Amino acid sequence: MVKEIKDVKAPVFDAQAFLDSAGVARRIVEYRKSQKIYSQGEPAKNVLYIQEGGIKLSVVNEVGKEAVVAMLGPGDFFGEGSLAGQVVRIGTATAITPTTLLVIEKKEMVRVLHTEHAFSDRFVAYMITRNIRIEQDLIDQLFNSSEKRLARTLLLLAQYGKQDQPQKRLPKVSQETLAEMIGTTRSRVNFFMNKFKKLGFIKYNGGLHINTSLLSVVLHE
Repeated sequence: MVKEIKDVKAPVFDAQAFLDSAGVARRIVEYRKSQKIYSQGEPAKNVLYIQEGGIKLSVVNEVGKEAVVAMLGPGDFFGEGSLAGQVVRIGTATAITPTTLLVIEKKEMVRVLHTEHAFSDRFVAYMITRNIRIEQDLIDQLFNSSEKRLARTLLLLAQYGKQDQPQKRLPKVSQETLAEMIGTTRSRVNFFMNKFKKLGFIKYNGGLHINTSLLSVVLHE
């Protein structure tokens, strides 16, 4: 008689617990809403980890036009370009809500990646996932309607698929910012947000609440 062998899932590596307990040289910094964490063109000297809150990453071109390239939340790293030889920041990071960050100097981050294999594996997995997300964002921008792009962006901001219980209430994000993220106008965002509200996909009650049924907009052909 052959006994069935069940897969045993290894516990998820807790990067936050590691950063708190492993003696990693880092400092905790708090930022108020709308405060810049770093600006485009500043020296790239550290890697940052979001404990609480959220940030937006944006870039400005030669004529001063700004584009939002990412919105990040708790558990996300950013500023990792410094590890790959990036001398200056290629974008600006701004807090979109009161935010608490762990700031890890580049040399310390390199040391930890070389000596702590569990953390290194977690970080590499995060970067691969981040690259996949960037590819998906590009495909979304090229082939999907602005309505689908808005629905997908709202679900991503709610961390849909990232955890068992998505964060249904979002930090306040302006319609202008959403328009910049999906490459459309504020009036179009306003139109679709009103449509989503009428359909029960979103509601405003002390903040923006996302119903996971919004996924139907993304999946609709």
